Amino acid sequence: MQVTDATIENLAHLARLRFDEKEKESVKKDLQNMIAFVEQLNEIDTTGVEPLLHMNDTVNVLRDDVVKGSVSRAEALRNAPLKDEEFFKVPTVIKK
Repeated sequence: MQVTDATIENLAHLARLRFDEKEKESVKKDLQNMIAFVEQLNEIDTTGVEPLLHMNDTVNVLRDDVVKGSVSRAEALRNAPLKDEEFFKVPTVIKK
């Protein structure tokens, strides 16, 4: 596959980028190198090779949920700069 100036311009437009002529040539060369590498990978015989989804066999290593105590409402409100009996008070953000 050949990378043309039109391809670079289209990619730049889609990515909302601007390239000067020197940068276009550099990007064009880099894209051609990447495509050549992928084409090399296509030459490898992968018959019978399972797709690799994870780097190791470990699946969902999770801990059991343990119910623990939490802070009381009074404790949580103790250091609040503004509060009433039940809630934190914060400045109005959205005004009607």
